[in-house]
Amino acid sequence: MYVAVMIVLVAVGTVVFHFMSPWWWTPIASNWGYIDDTIIITFWITGVVFVAVLLFMAYCVLRFRYKEGRRSEYEPENKKLEWWLTIITGLGVAGMLIPGLFVWNQFVTVPPGAAEIEVVGTQWQWSFRYPGKDGVIGTSNVRLISGDNPFGLNPDDPNGRDDVLVEGGDLHLPLGGPVKILLRSIDVLHNFTVPQFRAKMDMVPGMITYFWLTPTRTGTFDILCFELCGTGHYTMRASVVVEEKNAFDAWLGEQETFAQTMARAGSDPGRKASLVLNETGNVAAKDRQAQ
Repeated sequence: MYVAVMIVLVAVGTVVFHFMSPWWWTPIASNWGYIDDTIIITFWITGVVFVAVLLFMAYCVLRFRYKEGRRSEYEPENKKLEWWLTIITGLGVAGMLIPGLFVWNQFVTVPPGAAEIEVVGTQWQWSFRYPGKDGVIGTSNVRLISGDNPFGLNPDDPNGRDDVLVEGGDLHLPLGGPVKILLRSIDVLHNFTVPQFRAKMDMVPGMITYFWLTPTRTGTFDILCFELCGTGHYTMRASVVVEEKNAFDAWLGEQETFAQTMARAGSDPGRKASLVLNETGNVAAKDRQAQ
């Protein structure tokens, strides 16, 4: 009897805690309210199943408690019960998966005209690259990364010379416009996450991953790495500043371009880039010949 009461109290306490808890998501700051809706659907489905299982356990404890002289009945198969369990379980799983598939399709379908911004993750720092006045982000190559060129940009690509570089600073985004976030890691696995955006994505060395969002309110929010990336993982933090378009344009105009960075460094990256890229091409050609 006491066990059954305790099980019921666990079920009731869980429901009360869910609705009365002071801990909930931070206020959303992007268009991805669909993700919140999907999570709430999952909460309802799993919550109903959890409470139903607990109440069923309490019923079984009471209904089939020990009584002297009572004998148990052995029933190894019950096709009717198995069909019901299979159908209900299938509906529950479908109810959790189908909304997520629709949201994922929207998550990776970038709207036309979205601005592009690159995020570069490295142990243990965030850096950002914006297209210049031409609106096009230049090419990059990991072989070109150096102290003078931490982003590995190709100096021979005219589209990249006016790219705006922010190394180890904050990410600024304009309010109300769709933005495609290009993600690149130059060492290990990272994960770019802003809780208020409800958006996150792994950053895999050798790949460019992406997602898109539309910032919906101004403010300063934390950027976190949600992938254990080494001993300094906990320090890999930065801020994203969402501001009005005029303020964003003014800030962007104050930042240094790739061409200015190279001029300040006083190096000759063009010759180095040509040598590195030619070497890469020769290696590739030798590999093709060997095959």
